Amino acid sequence: MDKKDIYEHLAKIYLDASSQKKKKSKKKPIVSKGLFFTGSFVVLSLVAVITSSLLLKPKSFIPETALVIADDALKINFSFTPVKKEVVFLNLNKLNLADYKALGFSVKKADFNDTLSLRVEFNNIFNEKSEVYCKNISYKWQKFKINLSDFKKISDWSEMSGLSFTVEEWNSRDKKGLVYIDNVRLIK
Repeated sequence: MDKKDIYEHLAKIYLDASSQKKKKSKKKPIVSKGLFFTGSFVVLSLVAVITSSLLLKPKSFIPETALVIADDALKINFSFTPVKKEVVFLNLNKLNLADYKALGFSVKKADFNDTLSLRVEFNNIFNEKSEVYCKNISYKWQKFKINLSDFKKISDWSEMSGLSFTVEEWNSRDKKGLVYIDNVRLIK
């Protein structure tokens, strides 16, 4: 083999190799374009989902300003043998509730089978009393939010004397039972 043959042989190998690289490189842009568009679609979709979730927050994520009334869970252990009702009373000590909009709390009963309603009552120092009934208390925790405007007989919220939760004999199918009340708070 002379130099010319070696040169042609090397040129052929080089040209064949470079043409194969060009063929492979032609395929890569198509794949990378597809990946680019797919990746762009995924990123834009995520941005849309995140933006819409931030703009349309569910009410459960909206923070509330509240005054906690009871630090611990309350328990009403009722037995209607001698009495006709059981009450848990929270002393509000002339608390001004004029700026508050609602009463919030969670409640559950211990017995699965019992049918039960809970009476919620506010009173002020002027002897005004008003009650609202929470019906169909469940054996699972339920959240209640009662607007203070639903307590129709209270005209002055500036000096409140008490809040009570009552289980009455005529609002319970069973004569004995247990009710738990937790997270009692006033919401602005």
